[in-house]
Amino acid sequence: MAIKPVSEMIVAARLSLENLSPQEAKRRADEEGALIVDIRDVRELQRDGVVPGALHAPRGMLEFWVDPQSPYHKPVFNKDIDFVLY
Repeated sequence: MAIKPVSEMIVAARLSLENLSPQEAKRRADEEGALIVDIRDVRELQRDGVVPGALHAPRGMLEFWVDPQSPYHKPVFNKDIDFVLY
């Protein structure tokens, strides 16, 4: 089985994602109840600050936190809401 190049995976992922402006992300959180999820490394949070009200979910743990079968699962990801990742 051939390994798909990263460049192809990025193109495919971008086709299934919606890119939001910071203003639209804030509007969705404020008006529609979306949860902003900060996937940056903790060192980036310390250096650059945080978005008030955002949930920190380190990128390296995101799949584990979202998966209900994972021992690291976080119940917040069971909610039927939109998640805005940045």
